[in-house]
This record gives sequence, structure tokens and C-alpha cells, in this order.
Amino acid sequence: MNTLMLDLRHGARVIFELDQAISDAGFDLDLMRRVATVRKVVRGRVVFTTSFGLEDQAIAHAIFVQALEIEVVTLDTGRLFPQTYELWAETERRYGQRIPAFYPDRASVESLVARQGIDGFCTSVEARRACCAMRKVEPLQRALAGATTWMAGLRADQSDERAGISFAAVDPHHRLLRVNPLFDWTRERVLSFIRAHGVPYNSLHDRGFASIGCAPCTRAIAFGEAERAGRWWWEQEQKKECGLHRPRDSHTPAPTRSENSSEEVTP
Repeated sequence: MNTLMLDLRHGARVIFELDQAISDAGFDLDLMRRVATVRKVVRGRVVFTTSFGLEDQAIAHAIFVQALEIEVVTLDTGRLFPQTYELWAETERRYGQRIPAFYPDRASVESLVARQGIDGFCTSVEARRACCAMRKVEPLQRALAGATTWMAGLRADQSDERAGISFAAVDPHHRLLRVNPLFDWTRERVLSFIRAHGVPYNSLHDRGFASIGCAPCTRAIAFGEAERAGRWWWEQEQKKECGLHRPRDSHTPAPTRSENSSEEVTP
């Protein structure tokens, strides 16, 4: 198999094996076993990208405490909250592991700010997407270079746009296997895991921030608002995505999402 991209036939076999594994009795919602099984079944380099959200912290815990050969990296946009940087450092101390970062290209940042202004992303959806593409999407491409598997912390109930995600799928855009270990978890289940294992989390969650990204583009949500309503809130009718995670119909689906429901709360 070409180490720079997933062979689709191998990908189909891996998806089948992962599907069989999570369908076993007693295995369905066990995050530790899910993440360990991914590393056992797939070949090549596995990269987990964390933005230090609740889901990402849970997955990072499962990787670090089991000493799995999965690279944990982050994308530092240069516009993150101070609390996110604090959590980054706290997570490294807790697990005794470095979490390397991929940064935007310096010349691209300078050019974008010269054109848009420092907060020009607020002027239009196109301007915001250009900022996300430069600060997130391009660094992600470098982070995934040479990987066969990309692991992420998406949940299907986070938004309508993510409702169709599965545990494992072939991502034709990045030409690798895409794995979402928490695809069928609820926010409450993630919080229960965080509490049970004493996993460090972003203090902004205690102040009503459900989904945390760049500081200028994130606000706390009000009671009853959707989980991602605080992201790019001025784009009221737009899809709340930055471009890292492509629409659900761009992936070849694998396992069917199991039915689990629970109220969402903050830590």
C-alpha cells in the first residue's frame, strides 16, 4: 500500500473490521477499547487532531494512558483563547507528553490581514472562510501529510451538518481513513467520562461556552441554543463549519450510528 494514501480496498476491509468490533456486546460505547482497536486494526501513521474541546480531551486521555502509537497534534491558529493555551500546557503536564502544533504560513497571515484587516472575517461569509482556510485547513493538510488515518472528536448530535457521520469512513478528499470514536456519544456521556477520569478541560465550559474555537469567533450560548450556536454567531443562517470537516455526503459511510440520547449540560 502506498504509505501516502489509504488504499481503498484496504480501507473497506478496515472499516468492516472496525464495524464488527464496535458491534460486539459490551464494546459499543467503550472509548478506551475503541481507540485501542483503531490502532490495532489500521496500518500506517494515525494522526489525532485536537482543539482541546471536551471530546478531544476524552480521546487524548484514551490515547495517552494506553500509550498508543497515535500522534496527537493541534492546529494553533494564533487567535485561540488564553484558556485554551492554559489547557494545552496543563494537558502536557498531566500526561507527560508534548502536543506539537501546526501553524498558519506566516506570509499568508500577513497577506490576509493586509487585505481584510485584523478582524475582517466578520465582514462576509467568504472572508471568514478565507481566514479559516488559511489558519486551519492548510495547516491540517500538513498535519495529515503521510498519514493513513485521521482521528477526530466529532459527534453526530453536535449539529445537523454532522448528523450523518459514522465511526469509520473513507475520506476521499484527504485520501485516508477517517475515524470518529465518539460519533454516537452524547455530550452528557462525554462529560461523564471527563468527570470519571479526572480529565482536564477548558474553564470556558463552566461559563457557557459549549463549542470553543478562535476567540473572536466564539461566544457563550444561551439556554436552549444549539451546541454550535456560539460559533460565528453573526452568520445566523449559515452552516457552522470552518472547512476542516467536510459535508457528510463527502464521505463513504461505515457503521450505522447507534441510538443514544441524553440531555446536554456543561461541566
